[in-house]
Amino acid sequence: MALTLYTTPACTQCALTRRVLDRAGTPYTTVDLSVDLDALRLVTRTLGYRSAPVVYAVYPNGQVKHWSGFQPAKLEAYVTAMGGAAA
Repeated sequence: MALTLYTTPACTQCALTRRVLDRAGTPYTTVDLSVDLDALRLVTRTLGYRSAPVVYAVYPNGQVKHWSGFQPAKLEAYVTAMGGAAA
């Protein structure tokens, strides 16, 4: 998958992010940070984030971007870059 969504249980911003991606028909992989310690280390130590969701996106041109929180404009830009229509 070109997009990985790191989430935690009962995370409202995570649910909103999933909803945008689902409505756009954009494929993604979800990783639950509460059960995957290696992913938690990646997100906190390597990427430097302290809150979920964390979106890790690889664009068609190979560019990698990542961000934390529900950010509709960034999601829309990703969906558009992937050839879809943002929801």
